[in-house]
Amino acid sequence: MRVEEEIMSEHRAPFPPFTPETAAQKVQAAEDAWNTRDPHRVALAYTSDSVWRNRDQFVTGREQIVEFLAAKWERELNYALRKSLWTYHGNRIAVRFQYECHDSTGQWWRSYGNELWEFSQQGLMTRREASINDLPIGEGDRRIFGPRQEHERDLVIALH
Repeated sequence: MRVEEEIMSEHRAPFPPFTPETAAQKVQAAEDAWNTRDPHRVALAYTSDSVWRNRDQFVTGREQIVEFLAAKWERELNYALRKSLWTYHGNRIAVRFQYECHDSTGQWWRSYGNELWEFSQQGLMTRREASINDLPIGEGDRRIFGPRQEHERDLVIALH
């Protein structure tokens, strides 16, 4: 890793305390990164000792984050995500999200969830807690197709 990339990986604007604008920027940046399905890129938004609870799994540190995400996106094919800001305070953000993907059998899924995020002063996520429920859907019921387009940035995620 080049020195500039290493320094950048230890600071990620915007920084807390968050405002409505900077919290929304943080949420959109996370959505954009996750939609790349690049575990290494996504992991750089977290501290080296970040702690996650994802459903019933516990992950600690960037190396485990990369392993977790690589395995996730091997199972969850054509993954496409939407996140929306729920609330924020100080160095914390709450998010609701939905994503769609299909498994190796071709079954499509829509997953609904909430995340609680906590950030370091350097703007890296130190803690992520995700609660997620899955709903099987037909391919014709899909509504998330790839990364969000610019004209979709302010759209609210439908509840069902």
